[in-house]
Amino acid sequence: MSHSTYLPEKMGSATVSPTGRFEAGSFHEFTVTYTAGYFGIDDTGSIKIVHRFASDMGRPQFTDAEAPNYTTVEASNGAVLHVEYDMKRNIRPWDKTLYIKVVRGFLREGDEIIVRFGDKRQGSPGMRVQTFCEETFEFRVLVDAIATYNYVELPAQPTIAIVPGPAHIYKVILPTLRRLGQSFRLCMKGEDRWGNPSDLCDGTFTLKPNMDVGGLPETVTFKKGAFAQIADGLTVLEVGDLVIELVDAGGRVAATSNLCRFETEAELLPYWGDLHGQSEETIGTNSARDFYDFARDKAFLDVCVHQGNDFQITSEFWQWLNELSAEFTEDDKFIVFPGWEWSGNTGLGGDRNILHMKEGRQIHRSSHALVDDLSDIDSDCNSANDLFDVLKDEDCVVFAHIGGRYADIKIAHDDRLERAVEVHSAWGTFEWLIDDAFEQGYRVGIVSNSDGHKGRPGASHPGATKFGSYGGLTCTLASAFTRKELMDALKKRHHYGTTGNRVVLDTRALFDNPADCFSDDPKLGDATSVKASRAMMGDILKSTDDEVTFKIDVHGTSPVERIDIRNGLETLEVFRPYGDADLGARIRVLWEGSEYRGRGRETVWDGHAELQGNTFERLEAINRYNLDKKFEQTAPGRLQWAALTTGGFGGFDATLGDPAAGTLKIDTALVKEEIAVKDIGFDEMIFANGGIDRRIRIFRLPDVNPHTAVTVERRIKLNNDKDNALYVRVTFEDGHFAWSSPVYIFR
Repeated sequence: MSHSTYLPEKMGSATVSPTGRFEAGSFHEFTVTYTAGYFGIDDTGSIKIVHRFASDMGRPQFTDAEAPNYTTVEASNGAVLHVEYDMKRNIRPWDKTLYIKVVRGFLREGDEIIVRFGDKRQGSPGMRVQTFCEETFEFRVLVDAIATYNYVELPAQPTIAIVPGPAHIYKVILPTLRRLGQSFRLCMKGEDRWGNPSDLCDGTFTLKPNMDVGGLPETVTFKKGAFAQIADGLTVLEVGDLVIELVDAGGRVAATSNLCRFETEAELLPYWGDLHGQSEETIGTNSARDFYDFARDKAFLDVCVHQGNDFQITSEFWQWLNELSAEFTEDDKFIVFPGWEWSGNTGLGGDRNILHMKEGRQIHRSSHALVDDLSDIDSDCNSANDLFDVLKDEDCVVFAHIGGRYADIKIAHDDRLERAVEVHSAWGTFEWLIDDAFEQGYRVGIVSNSDGHKGRPGASHPGATKFGSYGGLTCTLASAFTRKELMDALKKRHHYGTTGNRVVLDTRALFDNPADCFSDDPKLGDATSVKASRAMMGDILKSTDDEVTFKIDVHGTSPVERIDIRNGLETLEVFRPYGDADLGARIRVLWEGSEYRGRGRETVWDGHAELQGNTFERLEAINRYNLDKKFEQTAPGRLQWAALTTGGFGGFDATLGDPAAGTLKIDTALVKEEIAVKDIGFDEMIFANGGIDRRIRIFRLPDVNPHTAVTVERRIKLNNDKDNALYVRVTFEDGHFAWSSPVYIFR
């Protein structure tokens, strides 16, 4: 959607100083100078300097000259200006707006408005640059020269480049399961402190595997200018679980890989994907081509799908997305599905994501809100029920998503098409969506993706905005690395979701007597069945057994804190891999939940903790992705923080000077409690405050938890009168989750 196109060449010009390349998240002063054109700017006319919705550049402030992001505005001719900053005062995706209105006087041609973002003249450290990379970050200037509030975009816009900083951490990524003798690769990269892959890595590291790996080099050398190092053509010839350490020249382990399991025979293999993200052509950052390049070459994904908001996808861009999906798809290397996000209003069904099997399919928008060309408006589907009706004969899969809008699957759902719900994205964690499905008797799987807007699919660090969570990943279990087999696996719900970590997760139902395992949901009427003594996540079965054995096998890169074993809406057991006798001086304090289901779900947890009669010997933040948020020990017994949640959780681990002495005081706006340290034990204390699971939880942990691998078997009694939806949520000590898709058993 464009602004006015009236004589942009007569509306003036704008420059930014300095220009060049700036490290993501660093502080600088930028002077944007607007020079009035032929019309000048009339009394009560204005300009806007706008940034993308996705940008997390520091928010301009006008009152504290010594604080970050201090911004000043002046007119060269002394005209009086009124200045406001609003997060949503322009047409998306250029939402974030510095609004400058001439309230006394006017501008003639050649007069200037000078804006200093991060004005350092009185002590401010500058403006905090956006925390993610963009070659053409714009200070986009719009002009209302004739005081009609009808803005014209300048024909040339001032830009800078935002680039990664030096490596803060290293990551080593393996596949999570391969057959013996099957070729695989090891991918390595450094990331800066804001999660951007860094091209400033420099050094030689030793590779230390825990088992023999054919073709693995002894060392790897990172050189400046390269974003990644890849060792390909590797093989393992013995059954086992491979982990590889990256060891620096000083003998320090710089990174440890995720686990890759090797088996003699494996019918299905895991393929990791981010099935949901956007680029600058809609509301994201960087181009759609950059999007897929990043997913393949910097996040090392197997599968990726671009899913822009449909009401911003022009017919030309939809064609381009189809061309890109065909270009990037290569069997056994990288798979792309043509996709789009149906972005209907909440009252009409809310967000859905559509993955097509083939290119060239019609996009059915929820509206043409930001698409000027109305020639195909008859193809729109304004409600989710209309969408399901028009897609009924398509070879596609749909999953329900929660973003700004949330999917209301109670008013709209189709078993034939909507095969999964997305319980996690960069927007937060939303387990209530799978609960909605159980309440309605739906049989859906669980996916997790990013809906990333920052151009980092598959490695979607939330940065410094209100996206409070690291973007998720979906692990699809397929018989071959092709689009066809991956689509088949998605339709069968053979997948699990994580909050961005790559873990081995396997759940199985074992039957005393063979059960009927269906090819598809028998409620659809055309499913066949075979006898089976075991079933995997996503399967639907009919059993005569009173009980089944439920087997859980998980291996993560962080110790397992707990496993919630669930049958639909009921939590059957919270399993922890340690007992009372293992507990030590380490306690965990977590804040979690959301205000409600809609856009205003953010819950602020700013506060402090105070120990009386004890000290904090060691403190470690959990899920603190936004480095702008305070986490500071101000005294031996005092910790202050600023934090928010959008459905997931954050918090801290504290190792105490004395495991049992004194009292712990928690002080936030929502929860205020004083607790005897000796009373903090194995069972969690829960202090709730309304909302959706809005609460603080406190419990004790072992000083060291070695259990990165856990296997659990339980006998589970089956309900007679409804589905038994057996699944798990695994919580890891580093703050990550993993969810298995349910096994559905009815009697």
